Amino acid sequence: MNRDGKKVEMFQVGPCQDAYQFGILIGKRFSKLIKTRLATDLILHNQLLPFANNTLQSQSLLQTLFDNNQRKFPRYWDELLGTAAGSAVPLLHILLINFRKEILAFIPKEGAKSSSADTLDDCSDVLVVGESMAIAAHNEDANVALVGHTYLIKGILPDGMFFVGYTYAGELPSCAFGFNSHGLAFTLDSVPPAEDEVVAGGIGRNFISRDILEATCIEDAISRIRSSEISVGHCYNLIETSTRRILNVETASRKRDSVFEVGEPPFFHANMYLHLQINQVHDENSISRQKRAAALPKNSKEDFLSLLGDADDRKYPIYMTGPLLHTLCTAVIDLDEQTLSIIEGNPKKRDVSHVFSIKRCHGDHPNAI
Repeated sequence: MNRDGKKVEMFQVGPCQDAYQFGILIGKRFSKLIKTRLATDLILHNQLLPFANNTLQSQSLLQTLFDNNQRKFPRYWDELLGTAAGSAVPLLHILLINFRKEILAFIPKEGAKSSSADTLDDCSDVLVVGESMAIAAHNEDANVALVGHTYLIKGILPDGMFFVGYTYAGELPSCAFGFNSHGLAFTLDSVPPAEDEVVAGGIGRNFISRDILEATCIEDAISRIRSSEISVGHCYNLIETSTRRILNVETASRKRDSVFEVGEPPFFHANMYLHLQINQVHDENSISRQKRAAALPKNSKEDFLSLLGDADDRKYPIYMTGPLLHTLCTAVIDLDEQTLSIIEGNPKKRDVSHVFSIKRCHGDHPNAI
């Protein structure tokens, strides 16, 4: 929900002559949101920009990071160039927020002006594929500065295929969740690898998730994830309606990954590695949410929504309302109904703002959602 109480806006883009034009249109449409997001982003101003301006320390890292991602994903790079031009904001600012995780890992902690600004995002997912229901429910949690600075992008490609991605202002669709006309959907959870597990100059998480939006099936999505040398870790919940499957994929640098197929027992994932063996940062917030989720009933869709709306733990609630982190919305993907619903506000109240059909439609009807 935006600050003025209006539901998150969806903007249809495409087909376009090229990726740069695609970005231009998004940048122009959401110029105000992008500018206000950049103006109020403490992580950008207190950490990313000071680091980027310290050329001795940062030049090599940033140049390698930018070069490798432009080479791997030239179309998505051009989208960012267009977004910067269309919104009339500095390109460096757009690049820094899109690569924030890949850069923050290399900023000396004592150099940060505000330690509280380190907290970027936390998300919670509860997943199940059983006889009676197959559901993925996801809380999209982010820094409170992102409240009111998100939008939905419906991108139509030249071949008629389309995707819908929940998008942070100025970033590639989508670092949160999305789906496409091949019947493939995903939600994302950040995970915290230890410092020695992060590789400088690798592929950015935003670029990989943007690529998954164009995947043709769940196997293609895994292939796209594995083809990239990710810089920091990430967790992907891949959902395919046509085969009624949900895969939880945990990744780390040096092309390490672990794939867990969700089945009858409900599976809760916060912001910690659960099955990929890797050194990770001890995250009390995630540990607390995991323990709380384990104690709550998970027998129905209503139970899932109640779990994601739970705020009984005042220090580390599953549903967050500040002061630092805020649950922006909840996405509910029902594989049997083949729908993705977005709930704004506490999911217990079920205030659904959008419902999308995610049936596989072979790109024949780009407006049929």
